[in-house]
Amino acid sequence: MSFGESLRKERELRGVSLREIADATKISVRFLEALESNRLSVLPGGIFRRAFVRQYANHLGLDADRLVADFLHAHPSERQPEPQPLRAEPKERPHPGTALLLTLVAAGVVLSVLKLGGNGPPVRSEVSAPPPGPSLVHAGDPVYPPPSSPRPTPVPAPDVLQVTVNATQACWVEARVDGQMVLNRVLTRGESHTLQAEGEILLSVGNAGGLRLGVNERESLPLGDSGEVRRNIRITKKNLPSLLEDPAAVLASQSS
Repeated sequence: MSFGESLRKERELRGVSLREIADATKISVRFLEALESNRLSVLPGGIFRRAFVRQYANHLGLDADRLVADFLHAHPSERQPEPQPLRAEPKERPHPGTALLLTLVAAGVVLSVLKLGGNGPPVRSEVSAPPPGPSLVHAGDPVYPPPSSPRPTPVPAPDVLQVTVNATQACWVEARVDGQMVLNRVLTRGESHTLQAEGEILLSVGNAGGLRLGVNERESLPLGDSGEVRRNIRITKKNLPSLLEDPAAVLASQSS
């Protein structure tokens, strides 16, 4: 599968149109179509092509750095040439006469120092160590190990809304917990993810027939038909029991 085909597959799994990406990123639909069909000659050159890939990935919630790396691997001509290392200039060797002159000067300095310091052996100054202080431990006293810090008492978990999403088919899932995005990727068949919220969970799926909700050992029916895209499914503590019993009825009431 080519790079452009993999882009189109990720977009279609999420039920997102090219027009939606164009409106959000300000990239024309013509450029987005060229990116998905690997027609790079249509796109402006330089850093624009990598910037288009990065904005495309960010809008779909994909790893932008990984996608740009995949793009450069698929199109090696888009890599920037590495700068050539600078050559170090050869250092000039000192003239032999200069080295001999420096050696003679250094020898004269050493002889002068020896003559000035030859009046007697050097005197060593010895610093006496301070007397040891009184010992705080007497012979025969029992020695106890240092007290260990008490282990923190585990804090009981608050009463939270906890739901597990189980994928029976490959399914793109986006989950917002109390307003924060915590999941935005494709779950493979057999994969599950547990969500915890204090207030509500907002769920969007690209294949409603391939996803079920679970609480403890209890699991709901599918959230819709295979290939059906459902957005903004609101899950709260109040409607969770009904979702497990009859998800179709709850989802119908939310959409009405």
